[in-house]
Amino acid sequence: MEVQSLVYPHDLKKDNLPDTVAAIGFFDGVHNGHQAVIQQAINIASQTGKESAVITFDPHPSVVLQKNKDQVRYITPIEEKIKRIESLGVDRLYIIRFDQALAKLTPKEFIDHFIVTLHISHLVAGFDFTFGHKGSGNMENIHEFIDNDLEVITINQLDYREEKISSTRIRNELKQGNMKTAEILLGRPYSLTGEVIHGDKRGRTIGYPTANLKIEDYYFLPRIGVYAVEVRVGEKQYYGMANLGYNPTFTDDRENTKLEVHIFDFDENIYGEKIDVYWKKYIRDEEKFSGIDELVEKLKDDEEQSREFFAINE
Repeated sequence: MEVQSLVYPHDLKKDNLPDTVAAIGFFDGVHNGHQAVIQQAINIASQTGKESAVITFDPHPSVVLQKNKDQVRYITPIEEKIKRIESLGVDRLYIIRFDQALAKLTPKEFIDHFIVTLHISHLVAGFDFTFGHKGSGNMENIHEFIDNDLEVITINQLDYREEKISSTRIRNELKQGNMKTAEILLGRPYSLTGEVIHGDKRGRTIGYPTANLKIEDYYFLPRIGVYAVEVRVGEKQYYGMANLGYNPTFTDDRENTKLEVHIFDFDENIYGEKIDVYWKKYIRDEEKFSGIDELVEKLKDDEEQSREFFAINE
C-alpha cells in the first residue's frame, strides 16, 4: 500500500495519478462500520479495474477546533490505523493533515482540491460523513459541490443489537470493561502496542514478573482494572493477564497510569522491545491490599480466571 501525507494546498496533479475509487472518513478504530465503507470502495475498484484508496485525516478535527487539545485519544493512533487499513487490501492511503487552513475550506473547495485533483472517480462514505467549513458539506448535499464525473456512494448505518456501530460506542464499551462487545464492534480485540520498560521489579519477587509498558498518551485506555490478555512478542502469541492502573498497594500516585503485563509461561528478556497487548476479558477492579500475601492470593485467583477463560475460548 502506498501511503501519502497531504497538506493544504498540495501539488499533486490529476494527470499523474491513477483513476481511483476512494473511501473517505476519519475511521478511528477502523471498526466494522468503517470496514463496510472501505470494502465497498475495494469492491468497486475491482469491478471497474481501478485502484482503491482510503482518504483519512490526522489529527482528529477536535484537536484543531477545540481548546482541550490534550484530551484526544485514539482507538487506533495513526500508525495503527495505517496497519489496519493496509490489512484490508487497499492500494493507496492519503492522510490529509487537519489544520486551520483545511478547516476553513468551503465544501466545494475541499472537493475540488482533495477529490478532483486526486483523480477520484467514485467516492464512498458513511451516511454521516461531513466536510468543508464547520461540516457544512454532507452526504445529502454533496451533489451541490460536484460535477457529473464523480459518482458518490453512501453507506447506510451499520447496527449491532439495534444500536449504531461507532467509535464513540466502542469507547464507551471499553470504559465499562465490556471487551467482548468492543471486540464484536471492532471486528477484532482491542489492542495496544507499547515498549517494554524497566519498572519497580516487584513482580518477580512474588512470582509474578511483569512487562511494564510505556503507554503513549495518544492511546484511548479501557477501564482501570485487571484483564485477561493475549500478548504478541515478535511473531509469537502468548496468554497472560494485565493490570492497568496505579498500583495502590504500593503508591498513592494517581497521576500516572501504568500497564503491567504478566505473560504466562514466559521467561525472556524483552526490555526495549515493542509488544502488542490484546484485551480479551475484564476480570476485576484494581484493589488496594493490606500486604504482599493478600496481593499474591488475589493474583493467583486472577491467573486462574484468566487461564480458564482462554481454555474455554481457544
